Amino acid sequence: MIQFLLNRELRTEHALDPNVTVLNYLREHLGKSGTKEGCASGDCGACTVVVGELDGERVRYRTLNSCLTFVSSLHGKQLITVEDLKHQGQLHSVQQAMVDCHGSQCGFCTPGFVMSLFALQKNSSGFDKADTMEALAGNLCRCTGYRPIIDAAEQACCRKQPDQFDAAEAQTVAQLKAIAPQDTAELNSGDKRCLLPLTVADLADIYAANPEARLLAGGTDLALEVTQFHRELPVMIYVGHIEAMKRVDVTAESIEIGAATALSDCYETLAQDYPDFGELLHRFASLQIRNQGTLGGNIGNASPIGDAPPLLIALGAQIVLRKGSESRTLPIEDYFLDYKVTARQEAEFIEKIIVPRHQASQAFRAYKVSKRLDDDISAVCAAFNLVVEDGVVQSARIAFGGMAAIPKRAAACEAALQGSAWYPGVIERACAALAEDFTPLSDFRASKEYRLLTAQNLLRKFFLELQAPEVETRVTAYV
Repeated sequence: MIQFLLNRELRTEHALDPNVTVLNYLREHLGKSGTKEGCASGDCGACTVVVGELDGERVRYRTLNSCLTFVSSLHGKQLITVEDLKHQGQLHSVQQAMVDCHGSQCGFCTPGFVMSLFALQKNSSGFDKADTMEALAGNLCRCTGYRPIIDAAEQACCRKQPDQFDAAEAQTVAQLKAIAPQDTAELNSGDKRCLLPLTVADLADIYAANPEARLLAGGTDLALEVTQFHRELPVMIYVGHIEAMKRVDVTAESIEIGAATALSDCYETLAQDYPDFGELLHRFASLQIRNQGTLGGNIGNASPIGDAPPLLIALGAQIVLRKGSESRTLPIEDYFLDYKVTARQEAEFIEKIIVPRHQASQAFRAYKVSKRLDDDISAVCAAFNLVVEDGVVQSARIAFGGMAAIPKRAAACEAALQGSAWYPGVIERACAALAEDFTPLSDFRASKEYRLLTAQNLLRKFFLELQAPEVETRVTAYV
């Protein structure tokens, strides 16, 4: 069984279908229709809910896309929906702000915006426009033009007052402690089940016994098989309760990130060593997705347009793969073999990612080119990691996403740069070599010609930025 709080109400589920999303659970099982389905793919934000988790003696609130969240992942947590905000006949201050600032027209997207504003208010000490834009980037509205919603955010954050959640926080903490997972749990509907281990060893044993199972971390990719392709997932293993796989450990040589670490929790550490990695994560889908999606999942799904793999490849990162009691370490570039084909063996899983620390001699840049600045998928993602000393390229690691069936190093381009003088002529030779490295495909995001020219121009951009760092724009490039 699983247990969680629906606001303050304890919910226990024994035989619920593990394929049920939080969105459908709310609407179809509980009759709570405030949470809307707009896209069922995590793009519009109409289904946004807030999940509370223990953070010491406090409750940490985060937004999630309920259309991409399976109910099993609520085990041991608190779920807050738009129906929970009104208290004793009074609108919550974020709801009142939306009314006062005329932030709603047709109203379909409004519950999602309200929940994003609620989490923003809970996690801020005042109004900051950049934080507001980040918090709302995953919520789409066709009516208002957004300005009145931003005004509502300013009012809600500037006039923040204690609410019913603050008043009940100590009791909520006690409730969450009482239902904190103590052992492997299981949600079983008879023909489908989801297992929820607490340790890496338990995960290894369970996966060995159920090699056909699908691993569930954030679910932002896996859930699409249910919501978009209408497939059934007979067996899942949820890894979100394994604390050892949610750690970020920093040593003098490396940053070790557990594979189940949410992208939101990777940001600060990666950005400190590699600012461009941090900038890229700001443009990684939406805040709702980053609160759920994991670095391990972004690698494990082996998408050729995943944002993180090109950067990790260029940085020389490694992954630790585990099967049973055995572990092996693999350069991340060797993990990807072909489209959606990886070096992972049956019942083997990614345990952690090891990223080398930044060295003073390194010049690292990353660029994401997409049709929208926020909440969009790359047409081309490029990462450059060079050491240039005394005007000569001592080492070069260059990787691209969106240029091949896998995220891939540009070997010929690297060879053209390695050992050469750092000047425009060698850059042009390296640009020409990119045509040897890649034969990109045309699709609805970009033509093959556009992709190749863009990749070449990003190398030129990298060269110019290193010559004049004050004009660099890094991952803010988009079309």
